[in-house]
Amino acid sequence: MDLFKKMYKKQQYDIGKEEGYYPYFHMLTSGQDTEVEMEGIHTIMIGSNNYLGLTSDPSVIEAGIEALKKYGSGNSGSRFLNGTLDIHIELEKELAEFLHKDACITFSTGFQTNLGIISAVCGRNDYVICDKENHASIYDAIKLSYAEMLRYKHSDMADLEEKLKMVPEDSGALIVTDGVFSMSGEICKLPEIVALAKKYGARVMVDDAHGLGVLGEHGRGTAEHFGLEKEVDIIMGTFSKSLASLGGYMAADERVIEYVKHTSRPYIFSASITPASVACARQSLKILREHPERVKALAEISEYMRNGLRKLGVKIIDSTTPIIPIYVYDDMKAFLACKMLLERGVYVNPVVSPATPPGYALLRTSYTATHTKEQMDKAMVAIKEVLDALDVK
Repeated sequence: MDLFKKMYKKQQYDIGKEEGYYPYFHMLTSGQDTEVEMEGIHTIMIGSNNYLGLTSDPSVIEAGIEALKKYGSGNSGSRFLNGTLDIHIELEKELAEFLHKDACITFSTGFQTNLGIISAVCGRNDYVICDKENHASIYDAIKLSYAEMLRYKHSDMADLEEKLKMVPEDSGALIVTDGVFSMSGEICKLPEIVALAKKYGARVMVDDAHGLGVLGEHGRGTAEHFGLEKEVDIIMGTFSKSLASLGGYMAADERVIEYVKHTSRPYIFSASITPASVACARQSLKILREHPERVKALAEISEYMRNGLRKLGVKIIDSTTPIIPIYVYDDMKAFLACKMLLERGVYVNPVVSPATPPGYALLRTSYTATHTKEQMDKAMVAIKEVLDALDVK
């Protein structure tokens, strides 16, 4: 049978394009900001992970330009060989200091970061205990590691304990959880996870892609939020959200970092982060360190939107993060709602099965520290109008 035969069958995405509700790959003709130009429509952006609003910050842009001028457009090699710049080293030192960890290592993308960490730290005789709603990169990383995966029900600590009991005494165990779950905006139960890890001799890794710049008094993330920075063994994060760039990082004890640097195939065999991306991440981190009030502004605008939606009778998933999912239940209604909102100048993301259970489709909305109340007022009214038009209760 021809390998490509399946590709020429009509797929759901073909039908979506034909019928005009296809919701993906919208083209922007402007930079990421609270308002963007998307396919000729001036649009309020509430579907971005630009949490601190730094993608358009002049000092971040200038830092990228200066690095491009000094170092060129790329590094033409991996960190392991010829691709390590002085600014890579500086960024890692600054991140380690900020996150209160011994050392840090950076990867070229966030997805690659999880692949690189878990596949190096865990092996055939080890166990990875994984929250059911963890990011897809964590699942792929476990496959690459050849470790045994034990998946526990989302934020169910009794089930987590049952899974920990299944780990043989002579096997290593790593509990991996999102700090902030990317679809729901929920915060993991880190105190309970840490307590169970101690009880059963497991290590803890937190994927804080959506926690950095969002949680904690200084924006250091989930571990700071709970006062457990010393108790989390590995903190993973990305530059593509709060730090307005591209790449990812791992922060841990120095010996753990050294081991990963010399054994992680995704790290050793990938080109290093481009100079401009490094410089933009460094400047964004500098702003976060010097202006923690941005974290407070993000929390305030998110709460303003949350309260406004509640007053309008819009059913949302409660959380305290800038991710506010809105129930629409039906996949087709999610697609139509996104289309209708874009026509009204508001961009949101559809989340449909299998990313959610069947019958629990969502509109994922997310907010930025630099959003205004006027923008939020317009967006929430548009959301209410569209949900009413689609008879979403």
